[in-house]
Amino acid sequence: MKSGVTDREVRERLSSPADRGTEVKPKSLSRDAVILGGGLAGLSAGYVLSRGGRTVVVLEGDSTVGGLSKTVVHGGFRFDLGGHRFITKNRKIERFVTEVLDGDFLIVPRKSEIYMLNRYFDYPLRPVNAIFGLGLPTTVEILTDYLKERLRSMLNPQEVVSLEDWVVKQFGRKMFDLYFRQYSEKVWGIDCSSISQEWVAQRIRGLSLWSAIKNAFFRFSGRNIDTLSDRFIYPPKGIGQISEMLRERIEEGGTVLTETRAVRVDHEDFVIKGVVARNCEDIYEASGREFVSSIPLTHLVRMLRPPAPDEVLEAAARLRYRDLVVVTVMLDRERVTDLTWMYLPEEEIPLGRIHEPKNWSPQMAPEGKTHIVAEFFCFEGDGIWNSTDEELTSVTVEHLERLGFVDASEVIDSCVIRVPKAYPLFEVGYSTYHERVLAYLRNFRNLHVIGRGGMFRYYNMDHAMESGIEVAEDILDRDVHGSRTVTEVLN
Repeated sequence: MKSGVTDREVRERLSSPADRGTEVKPKSLSRDAVILGGGLAGLSAGYVLSRGGRTVVVLEGDSTVGGLSKTVVHGGFRFDLGGHRFITKNRKIERFVTEVLDGDFLIVPRKSEIYMLNRYFDYPLRPVNAIFGLGLPTTVEILTDYLKERLRSMLNPQEVVSLEDWVVKQFGRKMFDLYFRQYSEKVWGIDCSSISQEWVAQRIRGLSLWSAIKNAFFRFSGRNIDTLSDRFIYPPKGIGQISEMLRERIEEGGTVLTETRAVRVDHEDFVIKGVVARNCEDIYEASGREFVSSIPLTHLVRMLRPPAPDEVLEAAARLRYRDLVVVTVMLDRERVTDLTWMYLPEEEIPLGRIHEPKNWSPQMAPEGKTHIVAEFFCFEGDGIWNSTDEELTSVTVEHLERLGFVDASEVIDSCVIRVPKAYPLFEVGYSTYHERVLAYLRNFRNLHVIGRGGMFRYYNMDHAMESGIEVAEDILDRDVHGSRTVTEVLN
């Protein structure tokens, strides 16, 4: 692999102001597989490859592994970047996770509510709560509107393009206006008519108002509809425990480098030759036979050298991500709620969702203390993102007080985390640009993209892990001497 530190462009990207102009000798890393990104997808791929006898290096730009599914430790408190439950219908993935955790996990009952119209509503829907919460006339209007929409769609089917189209078809206009419109626009920052239906169909596929009503009346478990599932797996020390255990397993024979960010991907004749990466002290040149990427798809495309064709770069520039700010407020109090989540759809409340980690696991907070985690959905550089930590904490406490959850005198600490590119943003028409980028990357014979950010797909944890495992299995299967499935690797 050619050294990249002597050309001007790379030196500008790799050198800090303090050492710019100083020649830095890169450290060489040669492995069977180079993995960009240490989230659940990348770590799952690395673990399976390591157990299959491949040498692996994982390059992660953050100070810890896990990506969006990491657990932050702050002054004796532990919290995730939003509540992340693990649930899957794929028994192989479930076995994979429980094996990695070595049986150290909890089964947590889900209890969620929606706060709107100055009332609390159970989520998923429960008829008694809906009737006495919204009132019988509104409930009748919801059901009547739903039946009208179902009849209209049968008699005069319309093309479903946006989130608004899909929700109205599945739930009716009244339900859309009551709940889905405000919350969806808060989460995504754009009008519902501009959000692709592919997101909502993927995210809550199989769910309709009728499904929710059946669940409420007959109390089926909802196992076939992820949105209605009422129990989930959760590690006692936070969702990041999965990532940390995967890291430990990889490091038994491989390498995981944190605070080490890939900045350039060299290729020739559609074969990746190597990756240049940088941390605060060293430059690495990582070479290998296979390269697996779970970093944001748009970043990967921009790092290619020689550059990708203009039409591919232009397509990548059309793909956007939604960012996240997490504000955690620590309290001198035993417990605040008995909920796993509370959704706050109304626009006058800037918080989108809150949860109390102690309700997921008692090990998440010191004895006698608790904390509330609030999620602010935003775009990097907007008013929320650019607010100071003090301002964000103040706003969070103010609204928690208004909701009757806390008193400002109980606050003993806080922590603010900014999470760039947390969610791929599925705007209407995005799929054309998405496919153009993926079609180009498929030309590379030893490059594999995985995970939520890497594939620009709204994957839950199980799907992200599955994408990494499947790529690792494919790599192993293409080597006669390492042709084992994940089931064989785990035994």
